[in-house]
Amino acid sequence: MLPRFFNTILLAVLLAFSISSTAQTQYLERKTDSLILRELKDPDGPGGVFMIAQHGKPIYQKAFGKANIELDVDMRTENVFQLGSMTKQFTAIAILLLEEQGKLRVKDAVSKYIPDYPGGNNISLHHLLTHTSGIKDFTKMKTLKDIAQKEMSPKELVDFFKNEPVDFLPGEKFEYNNSGYVLLGYIIELVSGQSYENFIKTSIFDKADMSHSGYASDRQIIKQRAYGYQKKENGYVNKTNIHFSVPYASGALLSTANDLLKWQNALNTNTLLKAETIKKAFSTYTLNNGQAFTYGYGWHIRDLNGTPDREHGGSIFGFKTMGVYLPEQDIYVIGLSNCDCHSPTQLTKDIAALALETLTKK
Repeated sequence: MLPRFFNTILLAVLLAFSISSTAQTQYLERKTDSLILRELKDPDGPGGVFMIAQHGKPIYQKAFGKANIELDVDMRTENVFQLGSMTKQFTAIAILLLEEQGKLRVKDAVSKYIPDYPGGNNISLHHLLTHTSGIKDFTKMKTLKDIAQKEMSPKELVDFFKNEPVDFLPGEKFEYNNSGYVLLGYIIELVSGQSYENFIKTSIFDKADMSHSGYASDRQIIKQRAYGYQKKENGYVNKTNIHFSVPYASGALLSTANDLLKWQNALNTNTLLKAETIKKAFSTYTLNNGQAFTYGYGWHIRDLNGTPDREHGGSIFGFKTMGVYLPEQDIYVIGLSNCDCHSPTQLTKDIAALALETLTKK
């Protein structure tokens, strides 16, 4: 009789836990829907895909609005989005992969790889990774419009900005900078002997089983593509065209919510890098004067309501993206939008805060 009694008690406890967990998930779903629909009010306009995952598995994943307005195609959770600056995560990890292979060091000077780069003896790869190099951000140059639709080689793109006056000396301050990640992409090519696109595919996407991720293209046929839009006074218009050789290693990748979860899982399980190597990406650093700043390698290292997080957004014509990861709770939240009129940055943070509160309740 005793074993049967304990089995009954155990069954009752498991049943109560299951009911509590189901109620918790249903509450999270209702509240998340409410947050998203407050922002994405037009079901016939551009929309987005949102995901909440815990312990490597989705517990909320929904699509809103249209993937293609002209063809009246509803958004699906499988749709492919341009990532914008979330690309920087992949560029940073690619640099650490090459360091782990002994092909470079983050302490190396830029001049070791690009000998004619002005001031390159004093600028390290670490400065580029942490946005502390002081070089001119090419996306802030007035002449950017002259090259936006041109196919540029990495060298041509670097030559476009390398002779611009610096904004400050290396390590003096943190200032977000796309040029630094363009330089990193070029160095990846010089060191690996592969194109940036091919190195990211073979060394990251293939190893993490990210089969729906790649380098963006407006000409290539991309299955499940979400089309990008902008909003003007008279309504939605198709996104402004650029050549993706221009955002390059600072913003030219595309992916899906499911593939981004595979990415996060690969980082967590050391599929790509050793734990001691990847720690560099998630550490914070100091300026020359000893002042700390909240950026690692490809991620902002911040906190959400007092809980440590890693986060990064992206913005490129027609698309805005955001990812928030809470390492202590293993909660990952993704927001992908196919209109740059809908920034998911704060919305994704709000969803992450809701998930944190809901999923950690005792």
